[in-house]
Amino acid sequence: MTLAEAEQSIEQIARGPENIAAAVKGLDAKTLRYKPAPNKWCILEILAHLADAEVVFGHRIRQCLAETDSTICPMDQDAWANNLGYMEASAEESLAAFRAARAANVRLMRRLKEADLEKGAYHPEKKRKVTVGEIVGYMQAHDPNHLGQIERLKASAK
Repeated sequence: MTLAEAEQSIEQIARGPENIAAAVKGLDAKTLRYKPAPNKWCILEILAHLADAEVVFGHRIRQCLAETDSTICPMDQDAWANNLGYMEASAEESLAAFRAARAANVRLMRRLKEADLEKGAYHPEKKRKVTVGEIVGYMQAHDPNHLGQIERLKASAK
């Protein structure tokens, strides 16, 4: 990923929380809690996941930029959803946490230089170094993935 590509991605990433907020605006509790299957997430869980994943993305970028020879800690997203009270937070609380973490990450990413994109850390699940540029790419794809999931849940909940 070039710096110009990263800058484009970062601008898209910066709009993510508002796109998600617009998708869930005005949804009732039944829709927010609708699960198509017991082992699938509802919209409330997706919102809490977005907030937590943003913290993880931010930590990984900071780790890659600040440390040498570090190892990324994997995230078991289902364990987080099952054990961290994702159904207890309101949509507004999760969105606020997501917005705050995203704003801090965007502020940091807007400082990136070309050489920073190649800095990285070992990822044990991938069994290789993952770079800041790759993490930016993951972040760019993350919101649209969950936005599509939210839209499908809204349609199924009717």
